[in-house]
Amino acid sequence: MGPLPKRKLSRRKRGNRRSHDALTLAHLVRCDNCGEYKVSHRVCPNCGTYKGREVIVIEEES
Repeated sequence: MGPLPKRKLSRRKRGNRRSHDALTLAHLVRCDNCGEYKVSHRVCPNCGTYKGREVIVIEEES
């Protein structure tokens, strides 16, 4: 059998260890073309542009 803890970890110790595990929000910036918020350094999901060029074609829903 492998090594096991000798005592139960307190809620405080457990919480202190997990305090760094929280997720952070993505950095959002405004798109230069359409003005919608998007994740920085990514193609805009609303208009499909990146650095002023159209990279993907977004089809309009009818």
